[in-house]
Amino acid sequence: MDFLSDFLTLFLDKLQSPTLGFLIGGMVVAAVNSRLQIPDAIYKFIVFMLLIKVGLSGGIAIRNANLAQMLLPAVFAMTVGILIVFIGRYTLAKLPKVKTVDAIATAGLFGAVSGSTLAAALTILETEGIEYEAWAAALYPFMDIPALVTAIVLASIYISKQRDTADEYLSKQKSLSKQRVTAGGYPSEEPGTAGEFGEQGIIARGYPKRDTADKRVKIWPIIKESLQGSALSALLLGLALGVLTQPESVYESFFNPLFRGLLSILMLVMGMEATARLGELRKVGQWYALYAFVAPLLHGFIAFGFGMIAHFTTGFSLGGVVILAVIAASSSDISGPPTLRAGIPSANPSAYIGSSTAVGTPVALALGIPLFIGLAQALMGN
Repeated sequence: MDFLSDFLTLFLDKLQSPTLGFLIGGMVVAAVNSRLQIPDAIYKFIVFMLLIKVGLSGGIAIRNANLAQMLLPAVFAMTVGILIVFIGRYTLAKLPKVKTVDAIATAGLFGAVSGSTLAAALTILETEGIEYEAWAAALYPFMDIPALVTAIVLASIYISKQRDTADEYLSKQKSLSKQRVTAGGYPSEEPGTAGEFGEQGIIARGYPKRDTADKRVKIWPIIKESLQGSALSALLLGLALGVLTQPESVYESFFNPLFRGLLSILMLVMGMEATARLGELRKVGQWYALYAFVAPLLHGFIAFGFGMIAHFTTGFSLGGVVILAVIAASSSDISGPPTLRAGIPSANPSAYIGSSTAVGTPVALALGIPLFIGLAQALMGN
């Protein structure tokens, strides 16, 4: 009962915090059809500034940290990112009227990491006075890249199998047509035969004619695409500068003072985006909404469990455990969508982006962060 009371108190407090306050404000503004707009260039600049700041703080900490202590949490972050995609592949994809490719893309987006949600969690941890390893922010790419790569590979394998089935069907139909012509008959043009399901029919169904020269899924282009994403590039740049240079002076005088103000504006934009995406989410069905509500909390609890293993074995802080849980609960809002659009072009963006921005991100921010912080505080009390 004490934990429940503490969680409810923390949850109500967070609703009044600037971070969630601006998020809810953005949702309300969009819901009443306000003409308020934040230029896209400003939004991108804010995201860049926040991720550079997070990267710098992580890089500075890595430079002064014992890398051996990072090993187990990093391995767990990779494991959770991959596991999330497989969970979505064998749960969401099995639900009625859910296309497998769309489900895999959605799971990939939920396995990837939201830089803005991570930034919000770091701010709230500092406000609550919960200590964490500064390098914990560097777990971001260890979860983000494996999740996106796994999603694209699974989707490529699935599409490849569907193409094989279509190619086999086409081959059989062509063989039957030749036999009819040889016997003095004519090729059938009935629905379901080669006339409908020929080479152009295969293309129309999303299964392009196979290039038999190379049937393998190439992993490196997928990794390269992920690394070149704007959000991950900014974070990795900050990490590199933090490790290889000494940016403490500019960090303390410029990046750190602006952090919370910029984060508040970002939350406002995300709230407006979440409401705008509700219409898209309605188009793809209620199962995505259910998945987007349950998945962040489930993924966060799985990561929290892994984090506690690292806590007891390597001394990983409870604040670090919260960060691991939060990045697992988050769904990528910046780097993931363009990567998935390029890697799984046949997937419906309304399904995976709508699920993330309309439901997943608000759940991770409004429920996930207070829940995992409250759980960590309860464990600290013990």
